[in-house]
Amino acid sequence: MSTRKYTLVINPGATSTKTSIYDGETEVFTENITHPIEEIQKYKEVADQFDYRKTAILAMLKEHGIGTDEIAIVMGRGGLTRPCESGTYRVNELMKQECHDGIQGKHACNLGALISDSIAKEIGLECAYIADPGIVDERPAYAKITGHPEFDLDPSREGVIWHCLNQKMTGKLYARELGKHYEDLNLIIAHMGGGVSIGIHEHGRCVEVNRALCGLGAFSPTRSGSINASKLIEVCFSGKYDMAKVKKMVTAEGGFVAYLNTNDAYEVEKRALAGDEKCKLLVDAFCYQVSLEISRLAAVVKGKVDAIILTGGIAYSKPWMAQITDQIGWIAPVKIYKGENEMLALAICGKEILDGVPAKEYV
Repeated sequence: MSTRKYTLVINPGATSTKTSIYDGETEVFTENITHPIEEIQKYKEVADQFDYRKTAILAMLKEHGIGTDEIAIVMGRGGLTRPCESGTYRVNELMKQECHDGIQGKHACNLGALISDSIAKEIGLECAYIADPGIVDERPAYAKITGHPEFDLDPSREGVIWHCLNQKMTGKLYARELGKHYEDLNLIIAHMGGGVSIGIHEHGRCVEVNRALCGLGAFSPTRSGSINASKLIEVCFSGKYDMAKVKKMVTAEGGFVAYLNTNDAYEVEKRALAGDEKCKLLVDAFCYQVSLEISRLAAVVKGKVDAIILTGGIAYSKPWMAQITDQIGWIAPVKIYKGENEMLALAICGKEILDGVPAKEYV
């Protein structure tokens, strides 16, 4: 009789790999395997970290006494492949190649499919799975027009990059609390962490969301958000920066990092509460921009919003959430879910596969 009952969940981040074991929807344990920056810097490309991170995961499982013959399914965080519909996907060779090449960007999440599938095959499973990757794009065609064809994304290979996994799962958890289905509701969901993505979920499809990784929408602890196009052009042609530096300014060295030299929202909150006027100004600006993004999305569904959900690491800040709620509470009821639900989301999707729900094929 098979002893396989656990779901192994693998979620690679920039300097850590969060790894969980679930029994159905019940968390057995979660460990955030940290990778010192001096170790990460030894690898020229993100994909080169494959063996290093995989070895760390297998060692961690051994430390916790989890036998590989106890694992029924392996779920990985999805990478930056081509745009696709939401859902749970089998990891196949095409997906792995695109994750390895980083066709929409070099990010640690690309290792999710690669490592999870390698471990799955090594322990005798057919394949691993990913679910609701950050490149899911469910917007209608008219929502993808930028205003100039040179700046439109190529829908065959480019799309929005956002916190799809956490947004979708948080919406489903909220619906479950109401005794309803996610597909029954219109929800505005704001994920606020190192990046900020805010989407309108209309009956189970996110029909509008900002391209969070590339600097659109509200600024965040590390990203610049929507910026003045003419000023960006001036900076690009000033001769002071190369393309890589400008991209870094937009995606990794913007927001609080640029203004306050920190990416720690909690530190910014403490400094603001202690009377630091510059921090107070940046807090007001952040809450203002998030509120603007939320309010504009109400127009997508003609004001028929069932709830606004605030989630992500920044949702732990009571003063900031109160400030945002005060500005947007007139639109719909506001619900706060602190932190992220990515590991639970992947575990639930894994359980569905084990229960017989078919997975999608990435093509």
